[in-house]
Amino acid sequence: MTRNQIRQSQLVLSFGPGSMLDLPDVSVLVGGLEHWVYTGHDLTSSLVHEPRLVAKLAARFKVSDLTLRRPPQASDARSEVASHIRATRFPEWFTASIVEPTARRFFRRRLVRKSELEGKAYIHQGAKVGVVPVRFVQACVRGHLADVDWKWLLHGAGSDCTQPKWIEERGNSGDLTEVYVTCDCGKSVRMSDVAAAGAKRLGQCRGQRPWLGTNTREECEETARLLIRNATNAYFPERITVISIPQVMQASVQRVESVKPFLDSIAAERHALKYLRAQEPSKSALDGMTTEEVWATYEGLGGNAQLKKKSVKDEEYEMIASSNLENIADEPGGDFFAREMPLDRASAPWMKPVKRVVVLHRLRAVSALVGFTRFEPSGADIFGELDAGVRTAAIALDLKWLPATESRGEGIFLELEPSLVNGWLATEAVTARTTMLLAGFDKWRREHPESERNFVDTPYIMLHTLAHMLMTSIALECGYPSSSLQERIYSLRGQNNSQGAFGLLIYTAANDAEGTLGGLVQAGRSIARHLRRALEAATLCSNDPVCAQHDPATPGTDHTSGAACHGCVIVPETSCEFRNEALDRSLVVPTLEDADAALFKGLLP
Repeated sequence: MTRNQIRQSQLVLSFGPGSMLDLPDVSVLVGGLEHWVYTGHDLTSSLVHEPRLVAKLAARFKVSDLTLRRPPQASDARSEVASHIRATRFPEWFTASIVEPTARRFFRRRLVRKSELEGKAYIHQGAKVGVVPVRFVQACVRGHLADVDWKWLLHGAGSDCTQPKWIEERGNSGDLTEVYVTCDCGKSVRMSDVAAAGAKRLGQCRGQRPWLGTNTREECEETARLLIRNATNAYFPERITVISIPQVMQASVQRVESVKPFLDSIAAERHALKYLRAQEPSKSALDGMTTEEVWATYEGLGGNAQLKKKSVKDEEYEMIASSNLENIADEPGGDFFAREMPLDRASAPWMKPVKRVVVLHRLRAVSALVGFTRFEPSGADIFGELDAGVRTAAIALDLKWLPATESRGEGIFLELEPSLVNGWLATEAVTARTTMLLAGFDKWRREHPESERNFVDTPYIMLHTLAHMLMTSIALECGYPSSSLQERIYSLRGQNNSQGAFGLLIYTAANDAEGTLGGLVQAGRSIARHLRRALEAATLCSNDPVCAQHDPATPGTDHTSGAACHGCVIVPETSCEFRNEALDRSLVVPTLEDADAALFKGLLP
């Protein structure tokens, strides 16, 4: 793939089916997957292989034969034979480029429907006048999209008024309080009243899905809302990303497979494994394997059908934190290679909470586009799984494949001591801090009654904040811009390990050489220095004491975070897996407001 084709693939995953794009002379709506055309060699060469992700998505969409494909690559040949993505012209209402003054010395532009155009122009007093797509459309939280019925908005149902309609600006700012839609019969509506929260001026949503083609309407009980078509809340792609995991060593697979019937019998009571290993044939077959390795290999074989499937991050954590890392061969062109680094806690006491540091010389990340939302963003939950409660808009009528991209890079993984984290969680200071953060989240839920989102746990907030602090420190000398670094947080308390599992991965991945420069691996070798610098920098924020004293329950503030702002722990949106929410540096380092809730309290010299 060329660098230009790589950029095209990444762009499509941000502006996929259902997104509106402004081209030089027209506004279009990207078509659904049935309108993505692959020809010739592209049909097979575009396939992306990632069995773990495919299995997750197939179960989510109840599709037995699902594949992943790179988006069609544009070519220089302007032909229906070449691979391409079809788009449809949207919206079908326009405003004339000519500006007319009103009697009150305001300015207005004529609203013109597509059927009134001659080619790309509107005929005004015998002359051709250019038009631009109207900036207002209507949509609902389920992603449905349609043109505003301007006649219905102004006159209601049953009106026979055919007078011309206008977009009138009664000010210079372009604010919706100064924008009106008017009719020559005298009726007018202020657009800010249409856009107001709770307003039902546009009526019930008609369930239209023009990106999927004609006659694709579905029933919808939501209220239609005004949407500015080029606003940032017009389209939020929903993606899921996994880190590729190498297959478990064949010898281990064979050993576990030889005693699988015995493991099936105790799968619901795993503590019985120690008794099973005391007798043959399990004693010989499982000799040298830890309990965690036995069950990880067992579940890789399919395990017991009644067992709950592991989450995306569960599997990644077990692989990266595994003691089998040295057994994974360093093969040219391989997808995964990592090494555990030695720790020196004696000379670096701030490393005490760190159990393991792993540098990932090579990793492969695969991202798939599964749908989109409007008005409110959605994404994977803290376990890397798709949120089952979110109603995303469909990107295909008959889902057989999903667009995906694959990228390669490097990273640093930090695992924290579970016993230390659990002891920290039990302290009164952390309990009080959690209560404060919960109060803020309850305030957020009241302001977002349609959301089914739950409070992320306290360890996640601590790890999330620590990852942001480390990214800021590492970006100063690793050779990558801060926006190229990404994070994955592993807060798996109450999952397969009774003590919990706590870790973070900072990585960079790209489709070209940018993801393989070695800067993060080098930073991993000096992780003690980077961690100390990150902790020291976050102890005092340039916005203190305001930042440190932030109460998430305060009206008009960020209700999802504690002590966190752009002066300390907020990073570029492309780097954060949780939209720069759920942050609180008081859980990591002592701050001016709270010196007792920090995990790293008293560890800095």
